[in-house]
Amino acid sequence: MFAHAWEITANLACAWVAGSLIGIERSYNGRAAGFRTHALVGLAAAVAMTITLEPVVLAGAFPAGALRLDPTRIGQGVMTGVGFLGAGVIFKEGVSVQGLTTAACIWATAAVGMLFGLGMVYGGAAATVAILTTLIVLRWVETATTGHIFAMAIFRFRVAEAPTEQALHTLLGEHEVQLKDISYRLSQGGEIFEYRGGLRTKRAAGFPGLASRLRGLPGLVEYELDRISK
Repeated sequence: MFAHAWEITANLACAWVAGSLIGIERSYNGRAAGFRTHALVGLAAAVAMTITLEPVVLAGAFPAGALRLDPTRIGQGVMTGVGFLGAGVIFKEGVSVQGLTTAACIWATAAVGMLFGLGMVYGGAAATVAILTTLIVLRWVETATTGHIFAMAIFRFRVAEAPTEQALHTLLGEHEVQLKDISYRLSQGGEIFEYRGGLRTKRAAGFPGLASRLRGLPGLVEYELDRISK
């Protein structure tokens, strides 16, 4: 009896620790769903799967007096429910979508908790290491290997002072910024001419330098540079 109780306690503790470790990484990077959220998700998933391993006593219902819950159905319910929780941390900011990695972490933490809840300690530990490696090590790899920084741009000029497309490309080229997929628009009764498109640069200082230059550009009414997150 006590050995079984200790086994359950150890499984739940492993799930709680694994969720906490993943959550610490998220909290360190300033994500809303962090340490406590991931710890609770891992623990709750482990508890749900632990229940499926325990006999449910229904007095007089069965000759043996007990039955077990279907772990596959419980697992499906856990992953579906956690999916809704993860969707709550995804939001759109400008042209960027934020929170996708954190949502994936919440979902993965639930899967890790299920492994520990079923007593698959080695599988849970391996999955935890893989998740942390993805979040920490592959973040460095992504930063080192990503060749370009992207943004969506809008430039609005007074018609009489609007530069030609070639002149605009030349201006952007001075900051090693390229304008792609360009489109045009005439608005406000023909008083404003607009260039719209995607920007690309290899220099981290490219967009800040361009923004500084644009502030004093003659004829420019307003501009928007919306960084697209990786």
